[in-house]
Amino acid sequence: MVSTLVGAIVGFFGMAIGIPVFFAFLRLLGFYAIVQERTCRVYVLFGSVVCTLDEPGFHFLWPKLGWKALIVNLVGRCQVVDLRLDQQYLRSQAVNSEEGAPMGIGIWYEMYVSDPKRFLFENADPRGSLAANVSNAAVRCLSNMKLAAMLETRHEMSRTVRAEVSPQSHEWGYKLGSVYVRKVHFRDANMIRQIEEKVVNRLRQVTSAIRQDGANQVSIITSTAERQSAVEFARAAALRPQIVGSALQKIGEDPEVLEATFSLLETQRLLESGAKLTLVPDGQRGELLSQLLTARTLSRP
Repeated sequence: MVSTLVGAIVGFFGMAIGIPVFFAFLRLLGFYAIVQERTCRVYVLFGSVVCTLDEPGFHFLWPKLGWKALIVNLVGRCQVVDLRLDQQYLRSQAVNSEEGAPMGIGIWYEMYVSDPKRFLFENADPRGSLAANVSNAAVRCLSNMKLAAMLETRHEMSRTVRAEVSPQSHEWGYKLGSVYVRKVHFRDANMIRQIEEKVVNRLRQVTSAIRQDGANQVSIITSTAERQSAVEFARAAALRPQIVGSALQKIGEDPEVLEATFSLLETQRLLESGAKLTLVPDGQRGELLSQLLTARTLSRP
């Protein structure tokens, strides 16, 4: 049981340590190499490139390098180049419009390594050189444009910069992808402040004009409504005598109705006048009248 346990432990450590060490020794002797996705291996021996592997997968070096595979990792070097798509953004590249306005242009572009040998040996800093090339192309191609075109035609500006940069960048092993002008802005703070003031003043003028136009429309609607209402009231006042006269004519056709109507109107006028009334029954009118006369006579001195 103990011997079985010891054998299992030795086998475990042998598999965990021995096999990786064995494969590392094979890679050191150049027996094989593994190329990852979107990478490239460039083998340099005695100052010259002896092999380039840009296909991902498992590669045997002895059939490709021969005896050089045994010493390429010991005497030479292997450089791994990243072939993935990369991006960069250049902020506020200084250009001037045709009118002399100081403008800033932000350029976003993509690039990837197209030739690993040129990328490693043609230029010491290909990424920085490409950025400088894009910046110079932007300043050279986009300066002296009209301000309106600079603010509106970003697509055409992007195509112009890409056409100017692409041939030169390929000489350094870099290939330029998409180029896009993302931002166009003013660089002078005083100009920005003046434009803001003009925009604010213009907005105030437009707001005042809209408000005044609204007040004028309301006035027109109000005057029109008042005029129409005055016309209708005048028409009603003109029709009132005709309507009343027609009604009185119909009432006058019946004497009883006419008398009752006038009595009612007289009573209504008396009530509306606020005068004090003394109602005397029909049978007591004479007696009450004589009493009033007597009281009046006695009251005189």
